[in-house]
Formats: sequence, C-alpha cells, structure tokens
Amino acid sequence: MIDWARVNELRDEIGADDFDEVATMFLEEADEAIARLDAAKGAKSLESDLHFLKGSALNLGFQRLADLCQIAERLAAAGSVEVDLAAVIDAYEASKCAFDAGRGLAQSA
Repeated sequence: MIDWARVNELRDEIGADDFDEVATMFLEEADEAIARLDAAKGAKSLESDLHFLKGSALNLGFQRLADLCQIAERLAAAGSVEVDLAAVIDAYEASKCAFDAGRGLAQSA
C-alpha cells in the first residue's frame, strides 16, 4: 500500500523537517481533493482531481491510491463519470492510516 522506499527517498532528498511539511501539506490538499470527488461536476473536473491525487500519491509513496487514481483518471479523460470513487476514497483513507502509523518507523528502515 505504501512504498516506504519512496517515502525514505523523498525524506532524504528534502530533509526530515521539510518532509514533514510536505507530507502535511499533501494530506491537507488530498483531503480537499477527496471531498471534491463526490461533488465533481463532470468528467473534466473529476479528471483534474484524480490527476492531482495520482501525482501527489506517487510522490509520497501511496502506491495503491496512485494506481486506482490512474485507472479512474483514464475513464474520466474518456468522458466517463462512472468511476469507482468509493475504491479511491477507501484507498486514500487506508493509505493515510498506514502512512501515519508507519511514519516514524520508515525513517529507520
């Protein structure tokens, strides 16, 4: 679910203090994007939020979320609003919990 190697790589690249700031900012922005998914007004809006979530998820190591967002983004890009938003939202919530639980452990991995 979480690519801890990516998490550690990002932490090493930007430093622990900046990493915490980036992670907090991602989670806040992702919470907002997740909230917008249900209210998306059409495929283009949905595609935009899914694209943001996918990119951010890849950057922070949320691999399962990134994979689901990519699938859903492709559907939205093709004009469909019939995407499995529940799976995306569930993956985000599960990833966020796993990330929070393992955040301190990843530094020593």
